[in-house]
Amino acid sequence: MQLGLIAGNGRFPFLALEGARRLGHEVTIVAIKGETHPGLMAVAANSPVAQVHWVSLGQLGKCIAILRRAGVTRAVMAGQVKHTKIFTDIRPDFTAMKMLGRLKTRNTDAVISVVADVLLEHGIELEDSTAFLRPLLAGSGVLTRRRPSVEERADLDFGYGMADAIAGLDIGQTVVVKDQAVVAVEAMEGTDAVIERAGALAGSGTSIIKVAKPSQDMRFDVPVVGLPTLVAMAKVGASVLSIDAERTLILDGEQFVREADDCGLTVVGRAYRRCDSD
Repeated sequence: MQLGLIAGNGRFPFLALEGARRLGHEVTIVAIKGETHPGLMAVAANSPVAQVHWVSLGQLGKCIAILRRAGVTRAVMAGQVKHTKIFTDIRPDFTAMKMLGRLKTRNTDAVISVVADVLLEHGIELEDSTAFLRPLLAGSGVLTRRRPSVEERADLDFGYGMADAIAGLDIGQTVVVKDQAVVAVEAMEGTDAVIERAGALAGSGTSIIKVAKPSQDMRFDVPVVGLPTLVAMAKVGASVLSIDAERTLILDGEQFVREADDCGLTVVGRAYRRCDSD
């Protein structure tokens, strides 16, 4: 079956492509200029069933036309687009202009939900972006050798409510806590940047709490961590990372846990609390 892959930045699109091909899908890739890593072309070139088409941010009509010409009826979004580009680099085509006209706000959920609706109106259904990466979803419990101390556990318990609140408001998905005080809250800058900012404010010993939204739509904006997250933590002396089990992708899999162990860091998978709407 022909599958569409709308590729943003990072390693997520590479892993999604690999997983889709492993299951025998032919893949049509829509790559976003300035976001998708050019190396995806080389990976796609190694397979006769993956094609890459480049579009500028805002060329929604072109994206739909590419997918429809390829016979795509199912697609996944993999990788983010920097949120700040909503205000700088977007040059909407006619289809995107109509889409933007439907928006009451320009937060992540609102924008991508409307994009999903427009795609569906053209016969293209967005699917769970983790569909081909189930083994990379975080497990539950302490994932590393080092367990959180009593003080760190208190910081996590304190921070969960704060993180859930900002995620529910679609502000961000990460808070940084130290001594049961919120040091920094993520907005548009991304997880690694907020970790660095918190380190500059509070020094070492911070706890990083990254959560899924209360009603996380697994088609897009799924929480992601990887080796760069650990690098950012080690740089500022952060000691603990909590992520939501079953709702967070660990892009580097077992290597992520090994590196965390080597750095003496603690990684915790908070048990997923199933909502009635799921």
